[in-house]
Amino acid sequence: MTLTNSQFDSIQREYDAAQLKNRQLSEKRRQEVFARCPAYEEAASEVASLSVRFGKLMLMGTGEEASAESYREALSALSQKKERLLLESGFPADYLEPLYDCADCQDTGFAHGRRCHCFEQKIINLLYSQSNLQKLIATENFSSLSYDYYQGEDLENFKKAVETSLSFIKHFSNGCQNLLFFGEVGTGKSFLSGCIAKEILDRGFSVVYFSASALFNLLSRYSFEAGSKEMLYKTYEDLYNCDLVIVDDLGTELSNSFTNSQFFAFLNERQLAGKSVIISTNLSLEKLKTRYSERIFSRLTGNFIFRKLSGPDIRTCRNI
Repeated sequence: MTLTNSQFDSIQREYDAAQLKNRQLSEKRRQEVFARCPAYEEAASEVASLSVRFGKLMLMGTGEEASAESYREALSALSQKKERLLLESGFPADYLEPLYDCADCQDTGFAHGRRCHCFEQKIINLLYSQSNLQKLIATENFSSLSYDYYQGEDLENFKKAVETSLSFIKHFSNGCQNLLFFGEVGTGKSFLSGCIAKEILDRGFSVVYFSASALFNLLSRYSFEAGSKEMLYKTYEDLYNCDLVIVDDLGTELSNSFTNSQFFAFLNERQLAGKSVIISTNLSLEKLKTRYSERIFSRLTGNFIFRKLSGPDIRTCRNI
C-alpha cells in the first residue's frame, strides 16, 4: 500500500521508539546482571579481549586455521560460562539476548527485502485509526467466547457459526472466503466478526473494519465530493486491496440506487481480486432479498457462507 511521506515518517517513528525502548531495557538488564554477578562482567570482557587478540592474529596472517579453531573453542567455552553464570545468578539463559517488538524484522520494518508483516499492519492501524477495530478486538475475541447464553436451536446455530469461523481462520491463506452472519440484534454476529479479525491480524494479514453506514459514506464522498477525492483516494484503494474487509450492520445505511450499485461493485471487485469479506446484518434473508437488487442477493448467496445466529440479546443478558 502506498504511503505519503508523513504517513511513512509516522510509522518510522514508531520503529525508532521501539528500538530505543529495547536498547534501554537491554542496557538495564545488562547492568542488573553485572551488579548481581561481577563474574559475568569479567567473562564478557574476556570475550571482547579474545576478539581483539584474534583480530590481531588474523592481520598478522600467521597460523590462521589454528588461530581460528582455538578462537572458536575459547569463544564457545566463554559462552557456556556466561550462560552458567546467568543461571546460577537466577536469570534465564536468554536474559541478555537482543530484545525486539518484532523478531521477524528486528524492529526495522523490513524483512527479506520487503515490508515486514508488522509494517503492513501499522499501515492499517494508521489509515483506519477511526474504525475502532483495535477497540473492538480487545473485547470481541475467542478468549471471551461463551456458550452460556444459548440453548436448544440457538445453541446449535451458535456452535455452527463458531465452527465456520474457525474454519475460515484456518484456511484464510488458501484463497478467497466470504461469510455472512445474519440474525436478531445482540446474538453474536459482530462478536464473531471481531474474533475472526483478531486471529487474522495475529497471522499478519491486513483487516479493515467498517460499519455499513461508514462504508457507504466513504463511497459517496469519494464519488460526489471532488474536494475529498484526493484525500480519500488511498483509503478507497485500500478498501479493495486489504486482505479482509468486515462490514458490520449491513442494512442500517440509507438504501437507494447509488448504494445498491456501489455495494455490487464492492462485492464484485473484492471477488475478482480474490479478497475476503465478512458481513453481519440484522436483516432476515427475505429482507435482504427485498432491500437489495436481485444480482446483489445472487452474488451473496453464490459467494458467501451464510450462518444464522438466534437467541436473546446477549448485551442485555450481561447487564441483568
